[in-house]
Amino acid sequence: MTSIVIPAHNEARVIGRLLDSLLADSAEDEIDIVVVCNGCTDDTARIAAERGPRVRVVEIPVPSKHAALRAGDDHALGFPRLYVDADVVVTGAGVRALTGPLTDDTSGILATAPERRVPLSACAWRVRAYYQVWQRLPAVREGLFGRGVIAVSKAGHARIAALPPVMADDLAASLAFTPQERLVVGAAEVVVQPPRTWRDLIKRRVRAAVSTAQVEQRRGPEDASARTSVADLKAVLREEPRLLAAVAVFVAAAVVARRRARRAIRAQDFGTWLRDDSSRQN
Repeated sequence: MTSIVIPAHNEARVIGRLLDSLLADSAEDEIDIVVVCNGCTDDTARIAAERGPRVRVVEIPVPSKHAALRAGDDHALGFPRLYVDADVVVTGAGVRALTGPLTDDTSGILATAPERRVPLSACAWRVRAYYQVWQRLPAVREGLFGRGVIAVSKAGHARIAALPPVMADDLAASLAFTPQERLVVGAAEVVVQPPRTWRDLIKRRVRAAVSTAQVEQRRGPEDASARTSVADLKAVLREEPRLLAAVAVFVAAAVVARRRARRAIRAQDFGTWLRDDSSRQN
């Protein structure tokens, strides 16, 4: 049985759409869903429980994604195992596509993630420009991070269970596997809601800069493989010169975010989560 662990902190506005999508085309004995409400002060737990016995709700008092993931592991029943953010949408068919390579003992694949779809129509123009570039970067296309869904085999789970707690858990998990051990599955798709405003985009990018710094401290900067280089941006422009203005917006966002992240990095503040609520609007 495939287990799905969903950490959820005050996700009442979005948890229902994810659960409905997972339950719509999956059999009762096919998936085991555990929603871990961590430090919730809203109706997340009630909304999840209303989906019936196929969804088990676990409540913990501390608002911590790391603690929620560990609690989910304690209650999950089987493998392969998926870790899914509450604010994305993936289907039961997508889950089956993700777990297929993990059940093939000859594949060598230990972790998978879906292709991402980022709907940008409701976003400010600078946010749309930023994502036009971001989605074309090699590390973004090939890594498992930034998708809100990671699936692992039992052996893959052992690999990530040994990781120390970090804010960028998906980045750390992606870097824990070699390119030969991880796979982005084209037959699976996740809908990732982007920030709608420039201000919320910067919040996300500050969080990403702080998170990347934390991961590098644990692994060493020489091991990091998710930073954007000048060569990456030049390659985007060679491929599509029309994106010159979008690259300028991307660079501006990166500069602003890194400047604002410096104070947190100097203070070793890796616990403050800059939440983007604009992406949780209906």
